[in-house]
Amino acid sequence: MLGGEWLANGRRWRGMALVLMLALAGCGQGGGRDGAATAEAHPGEATYTRYCFSCHAAGIAGAPRAGDAEQWAPRVAKGRDALLASTIAGIEPGMPARGLCSACTDEDLGQAIDYMIALGQAAAPTDE
Repeated sequence: MLGGEWLANGRRWRGMALVLMLALAGCGQGGGRDGAATAEAHPGEATYTRYCFSCHAAGIAGAPRAGDAEQWAPRVAKGRDALLASTIAGIEPGMPARGLCSACTDEDLGQAIDYMIALGQAAAPTDE
């Protein structure tokens, strides 16, 4: 009887593993978007979601929160080149060089910065 239980449990675990693998197959690399959604997505959204979100969504270690125009204003005032340079080099104590994305190009990082700034501009109230 032990052999039958083991075989049944083994099949169950293999089935669960297969379901998990299929679910995770859509993760990362911007997967899961159809053509229409990709056309509307900001070019920096995928990099932000994969590498920047964990700190910039919650403001961890002094990271300016994505979507908070007030926190981004002094950084934006320094210019995009300065923002990109500090992203590439990192900022002590909390911002690691390249945001821990060694595979990201400078363009990828710049687009992620643009995306976080755009989130703040979209959330900022207008004076109209």
